[in-house]
Amino acid sequence: MVAGAELFFDGLLAAAARFGVSAFALTVVVSGFELENLAAGIAADLKGLPDAAAGTFLGGTTFLALAVAGVAALAAPIRSELPLRALAWVALSPLPLLALAFDGELGRVEGAVLALWSALVLWGIVRAGRVFAPEEPERARFALLRVLGGLGVLTVGGELLGEGIRRTVENLNISQALLGNTAVAAAVEAEEVARVVTPARRGRGDLALANVLGTIPHFCAFNAGLIALVRPLELGHETTSLHLPVAAAAPALLALVVGLRGGLGRSEGSLLVVTYAGYVVAAIVAA
Repeated sequence: MVAGAELFFDGLLAAAARFGVSAFALTVVVSGFELENLAAGIAADLKGLPDAAAGTFLGGTTFLALAVAGVAALAAPIRSELPLRALAWVALSPLPLLALAFDGELGRVEGAVLALWSALVLWGIVRAGRVFAPEEPERARFALLRVLGGLGVLTVGGELLGEGIRRTVENLNISQALLGNTAVAAAVEAEEVARVVTPARRGRGDLALANVLGTIPHFCAFNAGLIALVRPLELGHETTSLHLPVAAAAPALLALVVGLRGGLGRSEGSLLVVTYAGYVVAAIVAA
């Protein structure tokens, strides 16, 4: 996963230079298209496991905002003065999902609304990120090959790790909501840590945070919407009372901390990790 993150990062800079855009904008748009997360959600929904399906985007959002950002900051402090408007868009991104799914139903109409909302949020973040200059053109060699190669290596590494985690936890006979929101979400998104740490260590805190900030609206709006379009979701009390509100609150907490502290240091990373640990404990108790 580390090797894939290095290759992806280099390719992303090269692609941004080739297209004459900022690496921040390209990262926001590209980072969230994670087919493995979407495929896991659709597969669980079609198998009659709506709470597990919802866990892929609800638990995924929480895991990204708290665990990934926190662990990455502990490994390599992230410093970047991001535009407040970009952080505001991220904080707002889960709110339509909270409003539409709070009654325990997420139908096709709601799914279409969420998919459209995701496009608006991403546009807002990219527009707010225009303060970042385009990359230098000399980095533009083999851009797309490096991006695709890095994503491929990341996907393989994440799949290997995820399969090991899933095989371990599925024998414990836990609820589908707990499984989807914690173990599956963490397994599918484990490679995100490497994708955030790599640019942070190389002095690109803007790209480290862009990986998280861009993926959150993909999960809580785009993925949620597409899964509901494939098959409407009937959500249980455990999902609507715990996992849904936490997924809505976690991006707001991340945006607040980043906005106030100008990034994420090790103390802020510890706060996020402890918060995530508390959520996991609450999820186990609720199950």
